[in-house]
Amino acid sequence: MTTKRAKKIGRRQFIGAAAGAGFAVMKPQWVRGSEANSALRAGLLGCGGRGTVDARNLIDTGKVRITALADLFEDQLEKAAAYFNQYQRSKGFAPVAKSQLFLGPKAYADIANSSAVDVVVIATPPYFHPEHLAAGVEAGKHVYCEKPVGVDPYGVNRVLETGRRAEGKLSLDVGLQVRSAPPFAELMRRIHAGALGTIATGEAYYFGTAIERPSWPNASPAERRLRNWIYDRVLSGDIIVEQDIHAVDVCNWALGSRPIAANATGGRKARTDPGDVYGHYNAIFSYPEDVTVSFTSTQFDRGWWDVNERFFGAKGVSQSHYSGPVAIYGDEAWSWDTAGSPLTPESKSFSPAGAFRDNLAQADAEKMNSFVSSILTGDFHNQAQLGATATLSCILARQAAYSGRRVSWDELLRQNERWESGIDLDRL
Repeated sequence: MTTKRAKKIGRRQFIGAAAGAGFAVMKPQWVRGSEANSALRAGLLGCGGRGTVDARNLIDTGKVRITALADLFEDQLEKAAAYFNQYQRSKGFAPVAKSQLFLGPKAYADIANSSAVDVVVIATPPYFHPEHLAAGVEAGKHVYCEKPVGVDPYGVNRVLETGRRAEGKLSLDVGLQVRSAPPFAELMRRIHAGALGTIATGEAYYFGTAIERPSWPNASPAERRLRNWIYDRVLSGDIIVEQDIHAVDVCNWALGSRPIAANATGGRKARTDPGDVYGHYNAIFSYPEDVTVSFTSTQFDRGWWDVNERFFGAKGVSQSHYSGPVAIYGDEAWSWDTAGSPLTPESKSFSPAGAFRDNLAQADAEKMNSFVSSILTGDFHNQAQLGATATLSCILARQAAYSGRRVSWDELLRQNERWESGIDLDRL
């Protein structure tokens, strides 16, 4: 039975049925005696902003402690060690042993092979994700890898191979945490149940602010690229791959498919940082069943941002803001009860590290609880395919913009392009 009166549902209702499921089943091999010592042991590879958020969220599950840290740069490593030692003391956990602080270009292998680590969190520049993910799985470690899983089709295919090796043996999660946000999950449940009817078309946008980074005047050109990798198209994959992947993945999620082709344009007009990534994209994604989705993004705005996806169906229209309405309008009207106004987001300060509130307030916590539970219960996740599909969807539009022509999914995979950074890490 449907009604045109908008219905509301809150987070407590959404997760109420799951309350108490948590970590009820623990495999004996994970139990180490005391509460503090029975926690999973995690190593953080890449000690920047997003990596710190990921590792802290793991600690906050109550079932994980950080036992190792690794980074290419000493100042980053020292800063992370000081932060996590203090944070873990407040939780009753021991500090990270000095022997488990790994520095330099081989730190990724050191942390993957550490006997003090059960789980590796990968938050390095996306260019390195395929190599670092492979090292973690080859060492028998569960892995949480930030998005995107790579920057080129060659690297993404390597991730798929790594996923095949992990299947049924390890948990491999990818940082597409929007899928774990209760408002988005409930919206998608309703869309997939037919609340919009036949979907004819869609639109999405990701309007992000400029990302300020230090200039590092005393660093070599290679070090500046690595420290400010967000400005570098090879190291980041460009903004449509590194940042906009969340919105593109929501489109894939809603439509239950991935694009078959894309047309796109983009450029750096109005962007002022010294890098080579684009400041804006405009794309048309072609999906199966003759559905098209228009997509727009920016990464130079100042003082305002918004992210949203809309889908237009025979029975209704949906929208899903980060900060604003998550709702369906039409025959089966519904809205999430934490939604505010899309014109007045909670904060004008955009978070490059992904520390959002509002509709994504519970996304990280839900994501990490699910990841940890999958390890403790032995019901292992394998999100290699999910991460690969989302990443390749964005690469498809990027390549269309770079080439100035329509690019098909089949062509993208057939070419299997591989990018080279030109950076010799051993010479830093």
